[in-house]
Amino acid sequence: MSNDNKPKTPKDTHYAKLRRAHRDEKAGGAPAFRPRQPVPPGENATDGLVRLYGLHTVRAALDNPRRRIRKMLVTRNAAERLAIADLAALPFKAELVEPKEIDRVTGSDAVHQGVLIEAEPLKPKRLDALGETSLVLVLDQVTDPHNVGAILRSAVAFGAGALITTARHSPQESGVLAKSASGALEHIDQIEVKNLADALGQLHEAGFQTIGLDSDGPAELETSFAGDKIALVLGAEGKGLRQKTRETVTTLARLDMPGAIRSLNVSNAAAVSLYAAQRWFAHGK
Repeated sequence: MSNDNKPKTPKDTHYAKLRRAHRDEKAGGAPAFRPRQPVPPGENATDGLVRLYGLHTVRAALDNPRRRIRKMLVTRNAAERLAIADLAALPFKAELVEPKEIDRVTGSDAVHQGVLIEAEPLKPKRLDALGETSLVLVLDQVTDPHNVGAILRSAVAFGAGALITTARHSPQESGVLAKSASGALEHIDQIEVKNLADALGQLHEAGFQTIGLDSDGPAELETSFAGDKIALVLGAEGKGLRQKTRETVTTLARLDMPGAIRSLNVSNAAAVSLYAAQRWFAHGK
């Protein structure tokens, strides 16, 4: 009697490949490879809604009492992973669908993981609504939603209390931004200002040291921290901080890097800077 559990040897695998090739040859050749045709994104959501997708993004949105969800498309597998036992019990319309139906909405390039929601965007807060926090991030016209989403994720991970952006030249809430943030969008105050220099002045009045990250900054970031409140200010890739911003911040500092590459992606620079700031709070003061 044969033993089906007997481990396969390299010789067995080789002969198995030869047998498959022989069968394919007799049948007229192996079936031709047909690459999957890309599906473009569908029309934008109506009524000023945003489409958010991905398991972490949607789970965080479901748990956020401030988030107003209007509709959900979800696969059976994703519903199980989100611990949704009864779609009918949700306080909004929810449909059980196949993955390809979500592809038609998001496009096949979006990693939706079988779930999509349509929701009202979160309303940005004003700077005078900044709560009690010792650490904030300020973005000077960082426009790439992937970068802003990654920065949001790092900000939440390192306990920053708010992300401050300008009303213009900053990305709006979107599926791409939210997916890059991996749920962090729901866990941090987002503050929108019209004039960044004025906002930095208000932060100074509130007791914040504002540190502008600049590759040519005169001091190392680690030696630049002072006081009990810190605002890290980062500029757009390529352009960096605008001149007015450079003139307004309390301190210009650099991240020293001993390697052959002398600069970091803005989202990576944000993560390193946040880590350094938390080390200062914990050990440096």
